[in-house]
Amino acid sequence: MIIKKIFNNNAIIAKDSGKDELVVMGRGIGFKKSPGDPVDVSLIEKTFVLKRNDASEKFKALMADAPAEYVALSYDIIEYAKQTLKARLSDYIYVTLTDHLTHALRLHEQGIRNHNPLLWEIQRCYPREYAIGHHAMGMIEQYTRIRLPEDEAGNIALHLINAQMNSSGNKIADLTRQTQQIDDILNIVKYSYNNEIDEHTVSYERFITHLRYFFQRSRKQESEESVDDFLLKQVRMKYRKAHHCVLKIEKYLDLKLLDEEILYLTIHIQRVTQRQTE
Repeated sequence: MIIKKIFNNNAIIAKDSGKDELVVMGRGIGFKKSPGDPVDVSLIEKTFVLKRNDASEKFKALMADAPAEYVALSYDIIEYAKQTLKARLSDYIYVTLTDHLTHALRLHEQGIRNHNPLLWEIQRCYPREYAIGHHAMGMIEQYTRIRLPEDEAGNIALHLINAQMNSSGNKIADLTRQTQQIDDILNIVKYSYNNEIDEHTVSYERFITHLRYFFQRSRKQESEESVDDFLLKQVRMKYRKAHHCVLKIEKYLDLKLLDEEILYLTIHIQRVTQRQTE
C-alpha cells in the first residue's frame, strides 16, 4: 500500500495493489511521510474505500478542512449504523455526515444551537434511525467531551435515512418533506379512528417502512406487483373503515393510488389499528 496524499499526521489517501484508493487513518500514519512512501500497516486503525468518484473527490476536499478526529468519529457512527440497520448506505454519507458533525460542533463552540423543527416527527416516523442518532450523541460526547443538544440525534437520523434512500439525488429538504407527509398520514389514521396509534408494535414499524418505500416508488413511478380484483374487493368490504381511511390519504396526497397500493395500505392500516378497532 502506497501513500498518495497526506492530509495530516493521522489521515492519508493510499493506493493498494488493486489500484483502489483508500482513506487510511491511524495515529502518526502520515508523520514525516511523503507521497510515494509505503504505508506503515502497523499504524492503521481505520480504512474505507469510496467507490463513487464524485463522493471520493468531495471527501478529499472535506478532509483538507475537517479535523481527523471528526472524520474518525463519523466513520465509527456510520459503521455502527450499518451493523444496526443491516442496510447499505450510500458513499455520500461519509461526506455529508462528516461535514455535518464538523459544522455542528463548531456551532456549539460558538454557542449556536442547530434547531431541528422535525425532531418529534423523526422520532415517530424513523424510530430506528433516531435511536442510532441518539446513540451517536454518546459517541460524540465520548470523543469530544461535548454533549450536543437532542436536535442533533434527529439531524444525524436524517442523514442516515437519506443515505439509504438513494444518495446524491435526494436532498435533505426532500426528506424532511417526506417525513412531514408520513406524520400527516399517521394523523389521518389517528383522527379517523379517534384513537392513538401504538408506536411500539411490529405492525407500526411495518406500516412506516411501507410508507417510506411507497414514496420512493411514487417518485420513480414504479409499482408493486398487480393484485387480483376479487382480493381487493374482499379487503375493501372486510376492512371498510381502513379503506375509507386510505381514500382520505389519497385525497391528502392529491395522487391517484394504484389498486395494489390501496390494497396494501388498507391492510397495513387495519393491522396498525386492530387493537383500537377490537
